[in-house]
Amino acid sequence: MSRRPVVAIGALALVAVFALAYLVLFRGSTVTAHLVSSGPVATIGSGSAAVAVAGDGTLLPWFPVPDESTLPQLPLESPPKGQRVKGPVLEQVRVLAAAPAALRPYIEGSYFGESGVDVKLTSGIELRFGNAGQAARKWKAAAVVLADPETTTLDYVDLHAPGHPAVGGSGHTLPPVP
Repeated sequence: MSRRPVVAIGALALVAVFALAYLVLFRGSTVTAHLVSSGPVATIGSGSAAVAVAGDGTLLPWFPVPDESTLPQLPLESPPKGQRVKGPVLEQVRVLAAAPAALRPYIEGSYFGESGVDVKLTSGIELRFGNAGQAARKWKAAAVVLADPETTTLDYVDLHAPGHPAVGGSGHTLPPVP
């Protein structure tokens, strides 16, 4: 295991301590901490320029993204200005953050299509979520459809109404069961 993440976290902690000491001793300011409550759920960019994104949309530029990352790819070439993603990209992040652990290895990426948030699986199947509302329930509905032994091929699963998912097409084979 590489020592790079440990060294990076240690250096970040040291900088935070010095910044806090400066603010309290010299500026008399109060400090409010902001903790990222989730780990990375997606990436923006590729290679050494890749930036991880947390489940709440916070950019994690300090998080080392491996070259062969299994995190889903967001449809941006580079991170936006600021500390968070917004708008349609934030909707995508919220959907990806709600993905069950068993399905995460099969997620290639997401984009904002005609019907809203679409998630593309590594098998080519498209999961159409619409918006991030009820994302966990929509993921459960997707898992039920993908686990159905009578369904062997399809192109998409429409999850706008999670109680009644719709399927269509026959061009892609279902991902293998883990």
